[in-house]
Amino acid sequence: MFTGIIEETGKVLSAVKDKSNLILTIKSHISEELKIDQSVSHNGVCLTVTELHPGAHTVVAIDETLKKSNIGNIKDGDLVNLERCMQMNGRLDGHIVQGHVDAKSKCMGVEESDGSWLFTFSYNSHDNVLVEKGSVCINGVSLTCFEVTDDSFKVAIIPYTFEHTNFKKIKKNDEVNIEFDIIGKYVHKLVGLNKK
Repeated sequence: MFTGIIEETGKVLSAVKDKSNLILTIKSHISEELKIDQSVSHNGVCLTVTELHPGAHTVVAIDETLKKSNIGNIKDGDLVNLERCMQMNGRLDGHIVQGHVDAKSKCMGVEESDGSWLFTFSYNSHDNVLVEKGSVCINGVSLTCFEVTDDSFKVAIIPYTFEHTNFKKIKKNDEVNIEFDIIGKYVHKLVGLNKK
């Protein structure tokens, strides 16, 4: 489990295809503190550490992950949002994030707004579990959504988040990972079952 509060961005040293998998080696300050078999969120995707290197770590993304997320688009030199799993004895500063990406979403526009940035994203109306001022996780970042419609929503990014995540690299038409709020997903399913 994660909180959606990014610890840092790691730099992709290599992204190598191995059959249907993608092996990523990432350089970061937190890599030295990781352990083999530890779960780490990479752009909101929970991946297991398989190897450790001086100042870097390796993870493997399987075919299912590549289909559901933007991990398959990652190239050498890209920045990846990183978060270690949450500790149960600490504050939950973001919201409950599983690291299980629900879908890819497309950035429809980026607008500077007097010291912050407004991002508009599209999403499949079939997955409509967003509510005004509800929680959403984009590339692993816990955010509040607003101006929610059946197929789009906005998030506001403060300067700190812009500078300390890969939001500074997101531009129109880029794909991002989206994870809907787990409570919203359960409610959505229960309401659907009650309609049958």
